[in-house]
Amino acid sequence: MPTPTPHPPARHRPLAVCAALMAGLFVLCGIAMAVDGRTLLGESVWAKPMKFGFAFALYSGTLAWLLTRLEKGRRLAWWAGTVFAVATTAEVGAITVQAARGTISHFNADRSDPTTLALVPVLTLGVMVIVLAQLVVGIVVLVQRTGGRDLNRAIRAGIGLATAGMLIPVYWMVTGIHARTVTDANGNEIPMYQGHGIGDPDGHGMPVTNWSVTGGDFRVPHFFALHGIQVLLVLTVALTALSARHVRLRDERVRARLVGAVALGYSGLVAVVTWQAGRGQSLIHPDGPTLAAFAVVLLAAAAATVRVVVTARRASLPEAVLPGAAGSAPQNKCIAK
Repeated sequence: MPTPTPHPPARHRPLAVCAALMAGLFVLCGIAMAVDGRTLLGESVWAKPMKFGFAFALYSGTLAWLLTRLEKGRRLAWWAGTVFAVATTAEVGAITVQAARGTISHFNADRSDPTTLALVPVLTLGVMVIVLAQLVVGIVVLVQRTGGRDLNRAIRAGIGLATAGMLIPVYWMVTGIHARTVTDANGNEIPMYQGHGIGDPDGHGMPVTNWSVTGGDFRVPHFFALHGIQVLLVLTVALTALSARHVRLRDERVRARLVGAVALGYSGLVAVVTWQAGRGQSLIHPDGPTLAAFAVVLLAAAAATVRVVVTARRASLPEAVLPGAAGSAPQNKCIAK
């Protein structure tokens, strides 16, 4: 008899290890920020690896869980997840090394520093590999059902948002070149070919995130889109928990429609902040058209949510009270007499 093909392990160890490493980095960078006063482009040298550690700990952990839910294409998704974990570890590792050295990681065009020259391919190719691995996982997720209707909808919409979130900065990096020179934490002049800001390449200033307050910033849509899957998964869990107390939520179709309404609104939010950043506008300084776009998205999401709630309420009403329902005809006949 032929030997059966072994299935991938239930738990994706490479992604789990990656998530643990990123969580550990987040903690270590927090400690380093407290004892190391060096700054780079207006923030602690440890702020960037700390933020990357937080983001990838959350996302790698989510992917590790997601890959256990797959029924089709599990082997392909397992290898894509492994590539994602390795590329992420290498990428964030290079960022951390540059942070410890007090110099720029991404967009660094300094050809006089051998360490930077060695790390630039990791930083450049790492992003591309992460995006491609994400695309493969996204395709695998789209061709199957990974659970109930509500969970399936949350996962599909979340993976779509995350993929868009990874493509947004890649698009900006290859379409906009803003060469200039900045000073690193060691006082060295570092040539750069790009920046996070739009309109003001090195704009910064927002608390914690350091997103630009003087122009657009592609890190804004990147962040919102990347973490949309966590928002939708938390919503799914919350709706399932509430279904124990609310009869209408016990219908899987109702929960799925509510998830869809929120996913619609969240996608609109990502679209608006992407448009806003592309126009060189800070997230905290929206103009009239931006506020109008936010209002349209909010109203559309609210209308979709209300429609789901009203439809579910009507469907849950007893048949006897519905017009034309069985049992209502005899009562009407008595009245007529």
